[in-house]
Amino acid sequence: MKKIAFCFLLSLLMFQPVVLHAQSQTEEAMVYIKGSRYLPLYGRDSTVVEVKDFKMDVYPVTNTQFEAFVKKYPEWQKSKAIKLFVDTSYLSNWKNDFELKDSEQPNSPVTYVSWFAAKAYCECQDKRLPTVDEWEYVAMADETTKDARIKPSYNEKILSWYEAPRSNENSIGLNPKNYWGVYDLHGLVWEWTLDFNSVLITGESRKDVDKDSDLFCGSAAINATDLMNYAAFMRYAIRGSLKAKYSMKNLGFRCVKDINEKTNENF
Repeated sequence: MKKIAFCFLLSLLMFQPVVLHAQSQTEEAMVYIKGSRYLPLYGRDSTVVEVKDFKMDVYPVTNTQFEAFVKKYPEWQKSKAIKLFVDTSYLSNWKNDFELKDSEQPNSPVTYVSWFAAKAYCECQDKRLPTVDEWEYVAMADETTKDARIKPSYNEKILSWYEAPRSNENSIGLNPKNYWGVYDLHGLVWEWTLDFNSVLITGESRKDVDKDSDLFCGSAAINATDLMNYAAFMRYAIRGSLKAKYSMKNLGFRCVKDINEKTNENF
């Protein structure tokens, strides 16, 4: 009996560092974002918005991570997802419920996921999707500057990324991290936001169209606070064209986490 108890105690001691390491990895996968007031470039009629402190995933969610999710929550598997929450393209780049097609990479951003699926994933991690304002706030940074929107090179670089073909097939983390330590907000895939449809563009741009290639409406730029910032306009335009059950080859997501007052004292 003593030998069994000793072995049990030893196993607990050996297991504890593994648990702590896993928790540490989870925390390291997010970075702290210090909130502030800022003026969005598009869609708010020049209204200053306030973003509170929060944490954001360093990387977009990958195929590997989403595979682990659907194994744990089978209701989101390709063959079992309720059609009310996904369209026919949901996980169409997977062979079956657990295997990617040969053309896909495990460390690439997961795509062909609906807003409902992305929201469920984040909530199961005790996180949530970022709001439009949170996403845009972090995404306006380049490698050295919190707000790089006044730099001509900033928009030129983003637009060149948006024009790159099949960027959704690239691995995460290959582009430089930004001022906050966040990777791949630009350059890989579009990303779902919690309130993606809060900024409506025009009725025409929200009609059912070819979702992967015809989601933009030039007249929607009329309300932009900076018409030269076409990259930002494109993001707002595509959001106004989406529906929550849509799944696209170049649309993924990442999660954020709120910071309560007690947690904030540690920063």
